[in-house]
Amino acid sequence: MSDKTKTTRLSHPIKVGNKEIHEVEVTKPSVGALRGLKMTDVLQMDVTALMTLLPRVTQPALAPDQVAALDPADFTDLSGKLLLFFARAEQLEGLAPQGSA
Repeated sequence: MSDKTKTTRLSHPIKVGNKEIHEVEVTKPSVGALRGLKMTDVLQMDVTALMTLLPRVTQPALAPDQVAALDPADFTDLSGKLLLFFARAEQLEGLAPQGSA
């Protein structure tokens, strides 16, 4: 995992056809990915804003209906990891428990 991606293991996999998705990678958004969104809505974890942004920054790319169907715990985990990209490294220092990456 690089400083431009974060991975979430879903507690409730998403079914796509015959395949189940167990892990979703969140990529650091570009300014273009934020187009049409209010930064205050994203930073306040507004569900509608995050439901718009997550399909733009997930791999495999989640469709809006798949994001809407996520388990709330998985949605919160993906959203929290996404928001980490909006803080500078020095702002995050000391926040991670020992032994975490």
